[in-house]
Amino acid sequence: MEELIQLDQELFLYLNNLGSETWDWFWVFITHKFASIPLYAFLLYLLYKNYGLKPTIVTLILVAGLITCTDQLANVFKDYFERPRPCKEDFIVEGRMLLDYCGSYGYFSAHAASSMALAFYLGNILKHWYKYAFVLLIFWAAIVGYSRIYVGKHYPGDVITGIIIGALLGFGFYKLQQYLVKRFA
Repeated sequence: MEELIQLDQELFLYLNNLGSETWDWFWVFITHKFASIPLYAFLLYLLYKNYGLKPTIVTLILVAGLITCTDQLANVFKDYFERPRPCKEDFIVEGRMLLDYCGSYGYFSAHAASSMALAFYLGNILKHWYKYAFVLLIFWAAIVGYSRIYVGKHYPGDVITGIIIGALLGFGFYKLQQYLVKRFA
């Protein structure tokens, strides 16, 4: 386990130091929770355009449940594992921390999980009408996940775990949405 933690720290330092001051503003923007609001509004428009009102409402209720699940599950993991964030570690001097607030624990990344869950969920729904919706949303979620490493908040292992958990939850909620839309909307 020690070797795995060491490898995660080394990979963090490598990825965290790939950036430059020129791009710092971009990654700080990407990692901010409100940065994706225009994307969410556009996705809502696409859902309503193709689905109509009732299925869109069912889909949005499940989005709220999905985001709540990923966020609360991340909190449970953080409290159980109590893994310090990279920005709390001594070796961060070698890396770059771009945000003032660090937080105590960081296993797994709620940002990565929520973004990937939403990408899997909405990507599977929208791919029926838009050929590249799934791939583009997965790419967006991966960018959000990487931003957490870039700003010094999470180790790569935290982000990968968040991506896997988010993908599983997103796919499960997609299956639930398909059932509910057929049954009630």
